[in-house]
Amino acid sequence: MRNQKQNQIYPNTTISDDLSRNGLGWNKDTSLLTLVVIILFSSILLARSVPHILAQTQNTRGSQPAIMDRSLKAELIYDGLRSPTSMAFLDRDKILVLEKDQGTVQEIVNRTKLPQPILRVNISNDGEQGLLGIAVAQHPTTKAGVSNIFIFLYYTENKDDTSVGNRVYRYSLIDNKLVNPKLILSLPADPGPFHNGGKIVIGPDKNVYAVIGDLLNHRTEAQNVASGGPPDLTSGIIRATQEGEAVPNGPLGNTYPSNRYYAYGIRNSFGLDFDPVTKKLWDTENGPNYGDEINLVEPGFNSGWTKVQGIWTPLGPIGGENAGPENIHPSDLVNFEGKGKYRAPEFVWSQTVAPTALKFFNSTMLGKQYQNDLFVGDYNNGNLYHFKLNQNRTELVLGGKFADKIAQTPEDLGTFIFGNGFSGGITDLQVGPDGFLYVLTFSGSIYRITSNNGPG
Repeated sequence: MRNQKQNQIYPNTTISDDLSRNGLGWNKDTSLLTLVVIILFSSILLARSVPHILAQTQNTRGSQPAIMDRSLKAELIYDGLRSPTSMAFLDRDKILVLEKDQGTVQEIVNRTKLPQPILRVNISNDGEQGLLGIAVAQHPTTKAGVSNIFIFLYYTENKDDTSVGNRVYRYSLIDNKLVNPKLILSLPADPGPFHNGGKIVIGPDKNVYAVIGDLLNHRTEAQNVASGGPPDLTSGIIRATQEGEAVPNGPLGNTYPSNRYYAYGIRNSFGLDFDPVTKKLWDTENGPNYGDEINLVEPGFNSGWTKVQGIWTPLGPIGGENAGPENIHPSDLVNFEGKGKYRAPEFVWSQTVAPTALKFFNSTMLGKQYQNDLFVGDYNNGNLYHFKLNQNRTELVLGGKFADKIAQTPEDLGTFIFGNGFSGGITDLQVGPDGFLYVLTFSGSIYRITSNNGPG
């Protein structure tokens, strides 16, 4: 999960054989007797260890997530996807799922994956690069009665074995194929391969919102470095129309590339969603080895990176930052002639959990007590968090212990954990057409949170 103690998601992982490093070595002068003893001893250890290792693996794969509300359960919908990052519903029984490293868009129909992906794209998949984000825009059926659905995909495009950039393409869904790609956003990917962002969402204004991080070491005005040059479409929430045009009256200005920014100062993010009541945007953000965040994102929002993360000043080299002094009211931020506005996080994890997907539950299917509440997943622990909002829906209701809006210890998290045991870490959350909450895990499973007694 982490590289050099940094909070990074979607690593390319390999399983190593530690038996070769067990310290049992010999040279050419070792006697035959010694060799036989070593072989026999190793065989005994292996015979004892393998069943235990297999049992651990089986228990992990077969473990069932737990929901704290005993009237609810996590129901397995599908298992067997490869490193999935995002999902989107086409209708009640059809889910599109992205596989990060394969560059494939898979379709799950009635809990069964179609034999072939409906799209395969050329991607770079190092680190956090890959096929990352999906959003669906349903448009009225044409006069000829043809369905008019746009599918937007965010991925790291590869040509001739070289990463050429992060892209948002729009596809048309015709005869269950994604065709007619149109480039909507062209974003950088170098040097990478971390802090790549990748989530996209269609806003209430029908525009496309995509988030990208600092690609590890970009340092421009978008990262609050006044001497770093103009923004370069990194560290921001980037917005465009569904035709790929700039949205008029951008909060940071009307010239490119500032006119594409909706927000800036973002280190990295894996979660975006609009509040269905206020129509305002929220995000999750990943800190280095401290300071993960939940933010209310107003137009022109400045999240503060690289001058502040959580409520602390980052200290140390790029890629190795640690928490410095508290910086409650940062004064050295780039504000684009007053257009950018810093706002402190609404919630901070002092110890990183790698928050990912963020979803407002605009349904009553789990009970009215959860309607329009905020749910957040994490990658490190496989936890699902639940937050209520205040009456104005501008802050989270956290309680007296969390007046500073900070969870200081792992024990503090129990207050907000709605579910746990989502093996592999949570990568996406969606509310299905049936009104239930769906959870996607990086280990390849889709779960549905549903009632223990109600319809499912």
